[in-house]
Amino acid sequence: MSPFARDAPVLTMGQVSDLLGVQQAFLRRLDAHDVVSPARSAGGQRRYSGDDVDRLRTVVALVDDGLTLPGVARVLALQAEVDALRAEVARLTRAQG
Repeated sequence: MSPFARDAPVLTMGQVSDLLGVQQAFLRRLDAHDVVSPARSAGGQRRYSGDDVDRLRTVVALVDDGLTLPGVARVLALQAEVDALRAEVARLTRAQG
């Protein structure tokens, strides 16, 4: 089991950069375009959670497929909408049955 919660912002930009094999400048660009916006430490440094890393993996794959950052942002927004609709369908299904 992980020593921290999935949503705990504990990873530094350097750690995430090494983990995903991307440049730190790319991570800064994603933050500037509000594609992935990590938490900030008291000193203002970016801190990423496990959930952020999962989202970043998706972003990296989409960029590798040729999408632009606005395109990536749109895909992520649509995925979030689909997830919300699926949750609503599941809720309504439980309520009926």
